[in-house]
Amino acid sequence: MEIIEHSLKGIKVAEVISNEIIIQNLEDAIDLMGNIYYQGFDKLILYQKNITADFFDLKTKLAGDILQKFAQYQLPLIIIGDFSIYSSKSLNDFIYESNQGRQVRFQSSLNEALNVL
Repeated sequence: MEIIEHSLKGIKVAEVISNEIIIQNLEDAIDLMGNIYYQGFDKLILYQKNITADFFDLKTKLAGDILQKFAQYQLPLIIIGDFSIYSSKSLNDFIYESNQGRQVRFQSSLNEALNVL
């Protein structure tokens, strides 16, 4: 796992790069948050491929549990990926609603992610 730092208007953003799944469960997400917080980052960018597919199946409640922790610890999260591959109306609605706020965003590219910061 590699962390690339982006600085935008005094905000320190961590972009996590890996070829492996980083978040398999809630504990992995909490560990990552602690690591990012300890390094002094204000926001986090993750890629869809680094998150277990169970996250995108809302029936597992994994997304809700993980995103609740990000909100609780006030660490904004941007997930980059191709979310059109999911046909779930509830997931698409969830992504749409998340993108209306500031805590969790779903974007299709790094440029889009950096522009919404």
